[in-house]
Amino acid sequence: MKASWNNGVIASSDDIVTVEGNAYFPAESLSADCFRPSDHRSVCGWKGEAHYYDVVVDGRVNANAAWFYPDPKPAAAEIKGRVAFWKGVTVN
Repeated sequence: MKASWNNGVIASSDDIVTVEGNAYFPAESLSADCFRPSDHRSVCGWKGEAHYYDVVVDGRVNANAAWFYPDPKPAAAEIKGRVAFWKGVTVN
């Protein structure tokens, strides 16, 4: 699978975990130069606290378009070390 935004591929992997309809890519499959840390956080009752990245491609920024759980709750252990996308990022 590939994740793309603004005509750029930002992640690519055959090792995908799908949770609640979201494809979680291994962190090592991300194009590192397309991501910058965000201070944004959210909480899921069964997964834990999500942290976010801004996606940056060709100087355009898609704020908080990628998220991950650095320390997921036990029920979501399979997504530790993985990143998912939204906000216009295409995954196919």
